[in-house]
Amino acid sequence: MEKTNGFLNALIRRRTRYALTNKSTIPDEEIIRTVQTSVRYAPSAFNSQGTRAVVLLGPRHAQFWRLTLDALRRVVPADKFAPTEKKITSFAAAYGTVLFFEDWTTVQSLQEKFPAYRDNFPLWAYQANVMAELAVWTAFNEAGLGASLQHYNPLVDEAVQKAFGVPYAWKMIAQMPFGVPYAPAEEKSFLPLDERVKVLGQ
Repeated sequence: MEKTNGFLNALIRRRTRYALTNKSTIPDEEIIRTVQTSVRYAPSAFNSQGTRAVVLLGPRHAQFWRLTLDALRRVVPADKFAPTEKKITSFAAAYGTVLFFEDWTTVQSLQEKFPAYRDNFPLWAYQANVMAELAVWTAFNEAGLGASLQHYNPLVDEAVQKAFGVPYAWKMIAQMPFGVPYAPAEEKSFLPLDERVKVLGQ
């Protein structure tokens, strides 16, 4: 158990943080390296390596949330828009954002190559993406950066493709704003573990 304590404690410390500043505890080069390492080493079915990420810093980070706000403005009624605008403004106030994608040409290639597993490859792609997300999130937290995971796709997909030159085949999965937190994490409750983990054979 001793060998796993550091990793498990890092998982325990990772939390959703919404109250973020536009400051970072680490240089941009380390932010980029964290994302690169997480994407490289997160496991994927058949070692397909279909996960993609775009790191947005400075004006590009702000631009993404402006695009998101514009997209939401078209679908959220005006009389109910204030809370939405407040939430998006809080994400824009962070230091940066990581956009997570899956390259769907990888999924389609695997479906053609291994037709017996055709229906499973989209699910496995999502699983691989989530593992990369968790790796980035946990590493950020250990570096003193807070983050949250958002899902404004597919609402913003087309705008992102045009603004950032993202290939059409990259399917957006999630967005992760990050920065130095200025408020503690909210209280978190847990279901009883015996409802979630069954141990057989003892």
